[in-house]
Amino acid sequence: MEDQPLKRLDYIVGSECTTLVQLLRWRASLQSDQKAYTFLSKGEEELSLTYAELDRQSRAIGAMLQRQGAIGERVLLLYPAGLEYIAAFFGCLYAGALAVPAYPPHSNRSLERIESIVADAQAKFVLTTSQIISKLSRGSASLHVPDLQALQWIATDRESTDKDETRWQMPEVTGSTIAFLQYTSGSTATPKGVMVSHSNLLSNHRMIQSTLGHPVGVPFVSWLPLFHDMGLISKMLQALYMGSPCIFLPPSVFMQSPFRWLKAISLYQAYTSGAPNFAYDLCVEKITPQLRDTLDLSSWKFAFCAAEPVRSQTLTRFAEYFAPCGFRVEALKPVYGLAEATVFATGHRSGLPPVTHRLKKEALERNQVILSDRAMTGQTAQADEKSVTVCTSCGRTELDARVLIVDPETGVQCSAETIGEIWVAGSHVAQGYWNHPDETERTFRAYIKDTGEGPFLRTEDLGFLLDGDLFITGRLKDVIIIQGRNHYPLDIEQTVERCHMAVRSQCGAAFSVSIEGEERVVLVQEIQREYRQSEERDQICRAIRQAIAEEHDIAVHGVVLIRYGS
Repeated sequence: MEDQPLKRLDYIVGSECTTLVQLLRWRASLQSDQKAYTFLSKGEEELSLTYAELDRQSRAIGAMLQRQGAIGERVLLLYPAGLEYIAAFFGCLYAGALAVPAYPPHSNRSLERIESIVADAQAKFVLTTSQIISKLSRGSASLHVPDLQALQWIATDRESTDKDETRWQMPEVTGSTIAFLQYTSGSTATPKGVMVSHSNLLSNHRMIQSTLGHPVGVPFVSWLPLFHDMGLISKMLQALYMGSPCIFLPPSVFMQSPFRWLKAISLYQAYTSGAPNFAYDLCVEKITPQLRDTLDLSSWKFAFCAAEPVRSQTLTRFAEYFAPCGFRVEALKPVYGLAEATVFATGHRSGLPPVTHRLKKEALERNQVILSDRAMTGQTAQADEKSVTVCTSCGRTELDARVLIVDPETGVQCSAETIGEIWVAGSHVAQGYWNHPDETERTFRAYIKDTGEGPFLRTEDLGFLLDGDLFITGRLKDVIIIQGRNHYPLDIEQTVERCHMAVRSQCGAAFSVSIEGEERVVLVQEIQREYRQSEERDQICRAIRQAIAEEHDIAVHGVVLIRYGS
């Protein structure tokens, strides 16, 4: 019954729906009884919303917000993983308010982050649950903080909205209207709210679909947090764009049992799912061969890897380990994205394996790209040689998107096979930072100095283009310069991981400190639980210093060993 109209999906979404409100309303009329979102609360128990139910709940919350005077205001979303978050997010859009995704505080540190977001966004409302309000009122992270106390707190599970849906009025929103504020991590600075418009979102969804080729009606599976752009946009909203079911688990369920993620993919025969690099390593480490052999991963055609440097070793290990249950290496897709570009910037089209190259380290230190040898597509060569590093492509742009490599100092486009800052342009680039005009101008309004071409988004990421593919080498601010040579923290951290069995994989950080005006390297590293004796720790420190000296010709200023799980 639904096959005929769904064949015209791209045309209808592209030409008739210019906002997410229109898109959900259209889905509710066309596919009213189809399950839109299914939440596996404990990894197994199903709770679902159809498109019609989601539309009704969104209208009810939207009408309630309109009645409270929230049109055009910023509304903070504080929800645990679940369907309530989805209804509240769309309720904000239906009200004509700006959603501000966040997560419930579980410590004083996370409370401070929420305070900074509230102050920056100038939020006036909070949508949450009665349980969270009660918890915050009792705990040390209390509502007595002045900035939070001034907000109007609304528990959507307690507020009577049953009749409000009939009072809802379609908001005056267009493609250029800001849909929500996506706050950056704030790991190195005060969090900034990226202004994402409805047209930014729909443009990015077209790019994602052009890349992954997800079939209409085939499920997505995700455990990624919905307050983060990757979980929110590339999963929850992309599923809506495609009219495909989205099955999601709480992040805590994945962390406790990575098997449940792959079990959901197997059970629902998902086409698309993905996660950061560490999640693939965790699956290999925690899922036994016996559990692995109960899975059928043959339907999983697009397994994206994003949100941190992509490691070729990780992709190879995962593909080899899960090959017996139908997983194919061609499904692994490193992608590159950032909140300032909505979420997605480059990726690999379906059916093609990632491209990996071996590069000479000595050249990389001079921002040059010289191939040690050209690895065959789909293969990952082991870079055991001290002079070679392995780099995996993050794919190409789609539709009207562009990527250039630019010298961050001069603003001039770099020559071929030269490392520089990644600049991005296209209809998916967001509108800027909320209430930060100077930073918006610097980051979102960059122009090529000698040609005047622009505007471009400055990503502060470093990389290079080779045969049309984008390769990421690091962050502009993270590069460690020792005696005029560039060193990338990721390379040093990978060296440390291989030097001693006590070192925990992907649980270390290399960075620089200034000592008497000279840049020096410090390494902080987690070690396994059983290594507690002082003589053992001394041995680990010596192994780390020796490995870094041999492979990078660097004398480490300090090595700090920290306990497991720090």
